[in-house]
Amino acid sequence: MAKSRSDQMVERLRNMQASAPDIEASAVVSVDGLIMASALQQGVEEDRVSAMSAAMLSLGERISGELGRGGLEQVYIKGDKGSIVLTSIGDEAVLTAMARQDAKLGMIFLEMRRAAEDLVKLVG
Repeated sequence: MAKSRSDQMVERLRNMQASAPDIEASAVVSVDGLIMASALQQGVEEDRVSAMSAAMLSLGERISGELGRGGLEQVYIKGDKGSIVLTSIGDEAVLTAMARQDAKLGMIFLEMRRAAEDLVKLVG
């Protein structure tokens, strides 16, 4: 039996996390703030992650446009317990990843870009 698009997205998220073990959790969120697929840690509220991801993407797009930086590619948030990286998936969704405090960000950015390229085919 063929896998649903959601199942394919979850599989791609898990593959990304396997390729970049510093990524602790990830999700694909629509620009409207709805969860499309997730590989989040237990105890993490999908609805909160999705709403905040969509809000950050929207704000990042506005800031990037207003300050003449062109189209938004990525939002990076660093906290004292780790990082959150948001990467746009076409015009319809955002890939959100939560990374460990001492994560190798170059590897995370690379794997997220590769995943976003694959996910754009499933989101549309």
